[in-house]
Amino acid sequence: MKPDIHPEFKETTFRCACGNTFTAMSTLGGEHRMEICSNCHPFFTGKEKLIDTAGRIEKFRRRYAKKANA
Repeated sequence: MKPDIHPEFKETTFRCACGNTFTAMSTLGGEHRMEICSNCHPFFTGKEKLIDTAGRIEKFRRRYAKKANA
């Protein structure tokens, strides 16, 4: 590898809006704020809601049920 072309990794503190704080190595360095993290994101907390928008699944089933009967 070429010398002196890679950025330095620095300890970086990340703070979420929910209050969670963690440190990681990053080229950013310092302290950074974020809006959402794995402690408050609905996918990771199990509060995710899957919504069938406008009956898309039923529309799909009706469309392909006609072809199967024909």
